[in-house]
Amino acid sequence: MGNRLSKIYTRTGDDGSTGLGDGTRVGKDSARVDAYGTVDELNSALGVVLACEIPDAVRASLTRVQHELFNLGGELCIPGMAMVHDADIERLEQELDAFNADLPVLKEFILPGGGMAAAHSHLARTIARRAERSVIHLSRTESVRGEAVRYLNRLSDLLFVISRVLARASEHGEVLWQHERIKR
Repeated sequence: MGNRLSKIYTRTGDDGSTGLGDGTRVGKDSARVDAYGTVDELNSALGVVLACEIPDAVRASLTRVQHELFNLGGELCIPGMAMVHDADIERLEQELDAFNADLPVLKEFILPGGGMAAAHSHLARTIARRAERSVIHLSRTESVRGEAVRYLNRLSDLLFVISRVLARASEHGEVLWQHERIKR
């Protein structure tokens, strides 16, 4: 990292613009800023999960993901940068399969809940889906590597499975959707 921030405020964004990693200035409401801002929000949501009592394997996975999300944010902040790779996506798939191996097959939808850690993980999952939508929206007008979209897609799947693991590890368990079939 070239420059360290010694002064947090610069006043350069008071006009509604912000600087990208390549030095160009864009509106704070641009699709690119929205995309990497939502990835940052997701990373913060994972920090809340990590502040809970969680199994060591989940902690290790989510800590690694936080670093990768920082890389992804950098990739989105610097047009043309490549910091998330197929190997990162493959690792998410391997962890997803490993966490899912001991879970019972789903026969009903699961409501977000199942204890504090699981509920926070479900919230992070929905933020991951929004981040994915933001990156796809950005890709409609600017160049975005497919790895970014695939990473977020796989991450939301992993967070769903981790939510199930956390709910089952708590005394709360999973909350299944209790629905009445509408008869017409």
